[in-house]
Amino acid sequence: MQNQNVDNKRALTVRRTGQRDGFIQTIKEIIDYREMIKAFVRRDLRGRYKGSFLGFLWTFLNPLLQLCVYSIVFSTILRAGIDKYYLFLFVALIPWIFFSASVTGGATSIISQKEMVKKIYFPREVLPISVVTTNFVNMLLCFIVIFIVIIISGTPLNPIALLCLIPVWIVEYILALGMAFLTSAVTVYMRDMEHILGIVVMAWQYLTPVLYSYDIIPDKYRFLFNLNPMTHVINAYRTILYYHEVPDLSTLLSALVMGILVLIMGLFVFSKLKKRFAEEL
Repeated sequence: MQNQNVDNKRALTVRRTGQRDGFIQTIKEIIDYREMIKAFVRRDLRGRYKGSFLGFLWTFLNPLLQLCVYSIVFSTILRAGIDKYYLFLFVALIPWIFFSASVTGGATSIISQKEMVKKIYFPREVLPISVVTTNFVNMLLCFIVIFIVIIISGTPLNPIALLCLIPVWIVEYILALGMAFLTSAVTVYMRDMEHILGIVVMAWQYLTPVLYSYDIIPDKYRFLFNLNPMTHVINAYRTILYYHEVPDLSTLLSALVMGILVLIMGLFVFSKLKKRFAEEL
């Protein structure tokens, strides 16, 4: 019995060591294929609106048109009663568009490149990473419009608060990347996931204070909303860009912890399922 316990411990140690070495090897491969990621990002950014009349301008027009629709509905019809609601909404809507596009776009990142996956060897993680990075760059470009809108609104920018955008961007990128790994791997085996995610993301948006203020959430439900890492991310963006204050970094830290957990879980699931991607596709 004692020998059996020793053997079990040794097997567990070997398995853990193998998982750690495999994770390190994956990171090294991703770094080695960084030029491939850059090539995918450049291709996606250039080809996103290829053939359309306005071309790259749609990068800015899409969020602006959404802003107009939501502003009319919540300022005129439903009357949210928030000063400069267009700005209140815009500083949260752009980050949310990045996150939702990363989750839904990441879900199809493997199956949309199935011919490449079946014929060419490369770390499969490159595909969801490139989708999330493309959407992230797109969001950063849209922040130019955000700053223009803030300046036009006549509200002064707080340079110290603006520096806090960097950790907020990092936290949201980590969270989006983890979700993309998870959804892209599962979608290969469960194609209905692509359609399910559309509903999930829509519900997720309404359960995140994007269209409304966090302050109107009843106290008895705030605990549930605080379990949503995007609540802390959106609140941080709004604190910096709408209230022009330094956000509560302790709540952002909880979002970072949840984001890292999602990333680890996404990488773990992806590494387990990617072995049979070519067969499933």
